[in-house]
Parts: sequence; C-alpha cells; structure tokens
Amino acid sequence: MYLEFLGLRDKPFSITADPSFLYLSRKHREALSHMVYGIRERKGFVEITGEVGTGKTTLCKTLLRQLDSTIKSALILQPQLSELQLLQSVVQDFGLNPMRANRLGLFNQLNQFLLDETANGHNIVLIIDEAQNLSLRLLEQIRMLSNLETDKEKLIQIILVGQPQLREKLAQPALEQLRQRIGVRYHITPLDTDEVRTYIDHRLRVAGSDGTLQWTDDGVAEVYRCSQGIPRLINLICDRSLLACYVFGVKQVDRDVVRHSYQELAGEVLVT
Repeated sequence: MYLEFLGLRDKPFSITADPSFLYLSRKHREALSHMVYGIRERKGFVEITGEVGTGKTTLCKTLLRQLDSTIKSALILQPQLSELQLLQSVVQDFGLNPMRANRLGLFNQLNQFLLDETANGHNIVLIIDEAQNLSLRLLEQIRMLSNLETDKEKLIQIILVGQPQLREKLAQPALEQLRQRIGVRYHITPLDTDEVRTYIDHRLRVAGSDGTLQWTDDGVAEVYRCSQGIPRLINLICDRSLLACYVFGVKQVDRDVVRHSYQELAGEVLVT
C-alpha cells in the first residue's frame, strides 16, 4: 500500500525470517561465529539463546546459506513432536527416506548415513529451533544422537536454539549428561540505540529505498524506547509507522508518528 508513495521496492519491515534482510549486529555476528566454530571444530553441542524476537530463526537460515558443500545440514523448526516423529523428521530433513517406523531402525539408518558421510569427508549438523519446547525425554533422545561417533570425532554436530527457558531447562539435574556435552554457548541480547538506527537504515536500503523516506533521530529514539531493541518489535512498530506516513500523507517518520503507531499496536488508540 505504501511502497510507491515512500519510494520502496519491497516491504522493509516484514516479520518473516528472510535472511536477505538480516542485520548482523555485533551480537548476531558473534552468535553466527560461535555456531560456525562449533560445527567446524566438531564440538558436539552448541547452545544459542535469546529473547523472543531477537532474530534466532533468521540467524539459523543465514547459517545454512553460509555452509559449504562439505557440510550436510538439517533444520527442525517445530520440535513439538513425539520421539519417533522427531527422529523421522531428522532423517527426512537429511534427505533420507525413513526405512523403518521404529526408533531402533531410524537410529541405525541415521548412524549409517553419518558414517558414510564422514567417510566422504563431510561434516553433519542438526539445528533445532525453539528448542525450549523440547520435553526432557526428547532432549535425552537428542543426547543419544550425540553418542553416534568414531574413536576420533563426533559424527554429528547439534545446535540447540531457543529462548532463555532453554538454559533453565538444561540446568535441571536430569539433563546433567547433556549439559556437560555443550561445548559452545552464546546468548543474543537486544540491539542498542545506535544499532537500531543502523538496523532501520539497513532494512530500508535492502528494500530499495530511493531516499524519499526520512527517519528523524527522535523517531529512531522512540522506536528504541518502544521496542527495547527487540528486532521483531522494531519491525512491527516501523511497518505500522510507514503505514501511518501513507495515511497522513507525510514522508518523514518522527517521534509523534512512531508513538502513534506504537499506541495503535498496543490498542491504546481509540478508533472512531
């Protein structure tokens, strides 16, 4: 609706996890580096956590884009499955056809796949997003996957990505064996004020902005105040602000526009 009016090619603040729009803040670069290090050094388990909306899923998809052809990967986005369903999903995401509908058969099939790929000089990585939703039984099953190894190295690297509750869950005594196997950990924190400005400019540039739209300093400061640096909230507030510009017939996002847009999102503006 507002693209042509504001000189944009694409919507800059969509909340979908599009890697092409990823803004690599210092925290996101460090998180990505930790994941790459864990994979290349065959650390077994990597734990990446962050608050809701800090860009963890987008980061996972970005990681997959950067892996070279020697690394085979699987990404599980919705881990709320049964133990059998999880194994089936892992096997299928590695491009295999599950041969047997039982845990032992799937374990054996996966183990043979890992041995074959390792013999061909390949590394294998399994990424599980929203891992805080995994039950204790599923986490224990995932730990069992890490037992698939040779005398010299792990056959599979497992990255657990989730909200801070994941750390709390892994701290439980029942998961002591799994916790001891986590070789790399990183927690993604929200953006600071300066990064919010760079984030907004970055997404406008990727969306093909021709410079028609102007974002004032007090408008950026208000975005930070309302979002506290959480990228998903920034996107929601900024998208609504662009719509407000179109409705009001203005091409500048200032504090008043952002504040009005945030109040609308929060249900604080009365519609007459």
